[in-house]
Amino acid sequence: MANRDLANLVRNIPDFPLPGIQFKDITTLLADGEAFRQVIDTLAGRYRGQPIDAVAGIESRGFIFSAPIAVALGVGLVPIRKPGKLPAETVQMEYALEYGTNKLEIHRDAVAPGARVLLVDDLLATGGTIAAASQLIEQLGGNVVELAFVIELTFLNGRERLAPRPIFSLIQY
Repeated sequence: MANRDLANLVRNIPDFPLPGIQFKDITTLLADGEAFRQVIDTLAGRYRGQPIDAVAGIESRGFIFSAPIAVALGVGLVPIRKPGKLPAETVQMEYALEYGTNKLEIHRDAVAPGARVLLVDDLLATGGTIAAASQLIEQLGGNVVELAFVIELTFLNGRERLAPRPIFSLIQY
C-alpha cells in the first residue's frame, strides 16, 4: 500500500457548526479503508516499542483512533467521556470552550499511578479539551507520554496551550 496524501481525504464543511467555522470532516478519510489503515499504522508505528501502559481516547471521535492504536500496541484503552456516561466512580474536569464550558470524566481507577499514557484525539484546535483530558490523567498519577492527533489546526495555537507536553499530528492546516 502506497502512502496517501491524507489531507486530500479530509472534507472541508464551511459554516459548521457555526458561521465562519471551516469544519474538518474526517468521515471521508474514514470511508477510505486504505487511508484509515494508514492513519492507524502510522500512529501505532510511532509508539511501537515504547514503554506505553495505556492509550486514552476522548469521546467521541478520539475513540475511532485510540481503540485500534491500543489494540496494535497490545495495551488497554482508557475512555475519557462526557459526564454521566461512565458507570463507576469518576473524577471530572471542567474546561473552557470558545462558546462556554464543558466537562470530561474518567474512571477514578482507569490509570495507575506512574502509568505511561498515550492520549489520542482526532483534532487539535485550541487545546482546551485535550488539556482537560491530560489534567485528568495527571490527576490520577499518570504520565502523558505524548498527545497524538490526526489533524492539527496550527493557526489556533493549541500546541502552545499544551506545552510542555509533547505533541504529534499527522496533518496540519
